[in-house]
Formats: sequence, structure tokens, C-alpha cells
Amino acid sequence: MPAALTASAAPTTEEPAEPAAHDPQHPARPARSAWWRFGLLVVLLGACAGSLLLWSPTDLLSGGLADRMPGYWFAPLFALVYAIGTLAFVPRPALNAVAGLLLGVQQGVLLAVLGTTLGAAMAFALGRGLGREALKPYLRGKVLGALDQRFTDQGFRSVLVLRLLPGLPFQAGNYGAAFSGVRFVPFLLATAIGVVPTTAVYVIAAASADQPGSAAFLVSAGVIALLVVGSLVGLWRAAAARRRARTA
Repeated sequence: MPAALTASAAPTTEEPAEPAAHDPQHPARPARSAWWRFGLLVVLLGACAGSLLLWSPTDLLSGGLADRMPGYWFAPLFALVYAIGTLAFVPRPALNAVAGLLLGVQQGVLLAVLGTTLGAAMAFALGRGLGREALKPYLRGKVLGALDQRFTDQGFRSVLVLRLLPGLPFQAGNYGAAFSGVRFVPFLLATAIGVVPTTAVYVIAAASADQPGSAAFLVSAGVIALLVVGSLVGLWRAAAARRRARTA
């Protein structure tokens, strides 16, 4: 038999193709179910915000809630309404002011911190359960990947710094942490500790508003003014950094 025919009849084996290297600029697409869950998250948050057209957490908390409920139900109900208010994107300073006006300093700070922590836990559960899987492939860039790694490795410290920073929206911190790799318990503990200073300032200011010359009101008002200035400076620096990045 000719050698050419023998060679052509011999079985050939092909080397398996190597898998394509992962391109961080084009992350793998999440499953369709992940996007459905993310869409559900957007709908739920939109419904919470839209519900403010029908009710107001601050009006409910200050509108005789304590008179309509038994005493042992008031504290958990107050914390729950406060938490739902944060999910509906009601600014925490407004909720803290109601707590100070209605409950005074000690009980107001306690229930406001409890409501804040409960609201953060609810937002974290929604964001982690419905949004993280869809957004995780996009957390691999240089900046977002570094932030995700920091929150994963140093969750408690990162969330604590997040809560102490003036001007950072509370809800943005909740969902940013939920989409990262931080664990639930460190997130919750850091939130409960980190929100105490700003919560106390607003509660004390509201509780002492009927005595504008008192030391408590003056000090708390001064701290609030510093927080506002710090927030404006932070926004200005962030805008300047974005302008420099665009022109670089």
C-alpha cells in the first residue's frame, strides 16, 4: 500500500483548544435569573420610594403613634417604621429629628440607632439576595475590584469608616456593602457602632430645639454645621477628581 494512503488512513488527534483567557474588560455575562432578581430589586426600591406619596414615616412617628399603641409595642413599632423609612430613602436626619422631638435624648438615640441598624439589615439582605450576583462580574476593574477586595478582607473596618464619613448617603452605603464581599455580621456591628455619633447629634439638636441657647443645642448645631461643610468639601473634591481624570 502506498505510504501516502497509509498516512491518510492513520487516525489523527487534535490538541484540545485552550480556553480563552478571561478578559477583565469584558466580564462573563450573569445568568438571566440574576438579572431578573436585580430587576425585582429595582422595582421594590422604586415601590418603597413611591409609597411616600401615600404615607409619611415622619408624620406617622410624630402623629400620636405612642397614644394609639400599647407601651410595650411602641418601641419595636417605632424602630420598624424608622427602618422602612430608610428603605423608602427618607433622609435619616429627618427621622432622627422626629426621634429627638418625640422621645428625648436617651430613648430617641436608642430607638433611632436600632431603627437605623434594622433598616441597614433589611437593605443588605435585599441587595445581597437580589443584586450581588448580577453585579459581581462588573466588580473586577482596577478601582471597583480593589474596593471589593478591601470590603471582603476588612469588612468591619471598611463599613465603620463608611458610616463615620460625613455626607455619604446612608442607602448608598447599604447597597454598596451588599454588592461587595463583606459579611453580614461585621456589616451589622460596624453600622450599629458607626451611626451613633451622627444619630446622637441630630437627636440632641431636635430634643433641645425648644432651648436654643442651651449648651446641648449649640454644640449639636455646631457639629451639624461641620458635617454639612465636610459633606460639601467632600463633594467638591470628588468633582475635582473626576475632572482631573477626564482631562488626564
